[in-house]
Amino acid sequence: MWWKWLPWRFMVRRFARAHGFLDPLAVMGRLRRFAQPSEVAEPIELLRAGVVFHARGLINSRVIQHNRDWVWPYWAERQFDPADKAFIPRAFSITHVNLSHRNWTAVGLPDGEATPIIDPRGLVTPLFDGWSLDAWVVADDGRVLLPSRSLTAVQTLDLDARDGLTVCTTTVRAGLELTTRAWATRVGEESQCRLSAEALCDGPGWLVLSLRPANPEGVAFIHRIDLDADRRGWTIDGDATVAFSEPAERHHVSDYRRGDVFIHLDDAEATGGECEIGMATAAALYRLEPDTPRRLIVTVPLEEEGRPSAGGWPRALEGHCRLSLPDARMTFLYDAAVRTLILHAPGDVYPGPYTYKRFWFRDAALILNALLCAGLIDRAERAIDRFPARQTRDGFFRSQEGEWDANGEVLWIIDRYCALSGRPPKPSWRRPIARGAAWLVAKRLPDDGSPHGGLLPAGFSAEHLGPNDYYYWDDFWAVGGLRAAARLMERYGLKESAASWEAEADAFQAAVDRSLARVAERLKSPAIPASPYRRLDAGAIGSLAGGFPLQILAPDDPRLLATNEFLITNCLVDGGFFQDVVHSGINAYLTLHMAQVALRAGDPRAADLMRATARLASPTGQWPEAIHPHTGGGCMGDGQHVWAAAEWVMMLRNAFVREEGATLVIGAGLLPEWLVEGAELTFGPAPTAFGTLSLTVAVRGGRAHVDWTAEWRGAPPRLNIALPGLPRHGVSGADGRAEVGVPA
Repeated sequence: MWWKWLPWRFMVRRFARAHGFLDPLAVMGRLRRFAQPSEVAEPIELLRAGVVFHARGLINSRVIQHNRDWVWPYWAERQFDPADKAFIPRAFSITHVNLSHRNWTAVGLPDGEATPIIDPRGLVTPLFDGWSLDAWVVADDGRVLLPSRSLTAVQTLDLDARDGLTVCTTTVRAGLELTTRAWATRVGEESQCRLSAEALCDGPGWLVLSLRPANPEGVAFIHRIDLDADRRGWTIDGDATVAFSEPAERHHVSDYRRGDVFIHLDDAEATGGECEIGMATAAALYRLEPDTPRRLIVTVPLEEEGRPSAGGWPRALEGHCRLSLPDARMTFLYDAAVRTLILHAPGDVYPGPYTYKRFWFRDAALILNALLCAGLIDRAERAIDRFPARQTRDGFFRSQEGEWDANGEVLWIIDRYCALSGRPPKPSWRRPIARGAAWLVAKRLPDDGSPHGGLLPAGFSAEHLGPNDYYYWDDFWAVGGLRAAARLMERYGLKESAASWEAEADAFQAAVDRSLARVAERLKSPAIPASPYRRLDAGAIGSLAGGFPLQILAPDDPRLLATNEFLITNCLVDGGFFQDVVHSGINAYLTLHMAQVALRAGDPRAADLMRATARLASPTGQWPEAIHPHTGGGCMGDGQHVWAAAEWVMMLRNAFVREEGATLVIGAGLLPEWLVEGAELTFGPAPTAFGTLSLTVAVRGGRAHVDWTAEWRGAPPRLNIALPGLPRHGVSGADGRAEVGVPA
């Protein structure tokens, strides 16, 4: 370890100054002054991901703007068009990344790791972070249909297809029509991505299948392309293969120096080619006769680490909590969200199929909560079983350094698993639970009388709240985690240990309450900012965690209600929560956190937030992490954000049934427009902390008939029938039926 003794700081400064650069250490020191001192300035995992992301952005800026005659993915075509509202100037941008149309939809197989993605114009990226396949229609008279340059398209997600998930995209232009379908399937021992391209031309022309060195993030290198001897497929870089259902009738290849293959479709044919730069393109052409559709099927073998489940989607969906509403769109969004959860929980749980295809405890806990509430208990248990392996020797559940919310989230989701499944915690979990709770207690700062006394240290927290600080988000999770640990120890029969963790939770909550009292005095408001040292801003969204999902603050806690009121009054754009910090977009999942707090409080604005979130979904029923307020496209994170899908499942679930202490609240979040004469709403079987419940709400003769069947695990709980706009009506869970009037 001799190199550790070298004077690195001196050497870096000397090198920078000698070459006329700013001192990087001085710059970093300045940046850190904007944050509270902390153990970890920024998680190395995020720095690593950011470097990779912007390395591609640097390549994009070098390539795309100098080759505008190439056919680029939809996001680039829009972002580089000065007439488009997605246009982004480039003069002072070192890197160029997708900032206005981060939208895609994944297909795949349950329990399989592969998640091919399809962009809003049907561009298919079969292999993770790889090249893409595109289809075009080219007429002999010079007309062309290039989906990525089309301002309009019809894209849908078929949930009932034979293979479970199929993305269908149709584009039309001046007598030319193209419909593509993309899905994943299993043939023998091989998982495959399939692309069907069907073209129609009102005159003679060509269906073109093109291999593209780009994807929804930017350039993806291709160095060599070879057409198979039978002209029925490509071999790419000597490894990956693409198979065609019919032999190519014409075939062209180009490299970077010559330009895109699109501008060489009339040149002499070539069966292969190389590009030392990595920008090789190819096109396989199929003759179109006038007004005669032609279909091509393309197959790409997928790289699977694990084996997808033998039963496919039907087996994966067995016993899940089903929803039926008179609103087809809302029902579709729920069904799509459930499948999104399954697809992204093959073992570990991922918050996205592409940009976020890696593990965080935070996302995993919230996604698993939705999986549990959707009745997918075994899938959630399998994921939780993987948690202890990520715990450090001192008890920290580590997915990233400096994020102190993880331990509370792990303890909370294990407790939720036990409550919703009715199963005891596993013996193998006991030691990790105890160590995780002990870590929280040891991590607390001394109660020195400062505003952050007794709280967790400053950290990076949920990443979108601001610079490192003493975030209440972390503290609420810690309190919730300690209370969960107490309940879990009670389930183990360890009453003394349970009492100890409950006492620690009380002490921690007392420290939080003292801090909030001082903040309220400073701000002249009970609203909870992001940290003891922040003013009220969009970062206060993290402080709602005490109300949802943790429920450690009462529904009518003035601090919680004042926080939500501030956010509703100051932070809504197009009806959704706009996160100014980092994301700079509308967040579907955070909008739903606000809706859940409003729902618990009986605030009718919960319905408005719910409707706004549904309105923000893509045509395939997905939400990117953050949404551009003008384009409606993604502007942050993954283009298919699984946390957002999880919160939609939770929103619909809690609209029908939610736990509130020793009571189940029924129907409080149902939208008034659903409760019309003749309507029938069903939900279930829904796991709850008291047992599994199936609900039917039918409106007949001006009355709402609420019927349920249940498998209670003990004495039937009290049910609070709380349909919107009506007085609450308490009944016993043993009754099986209730009836209330419906407002005219």
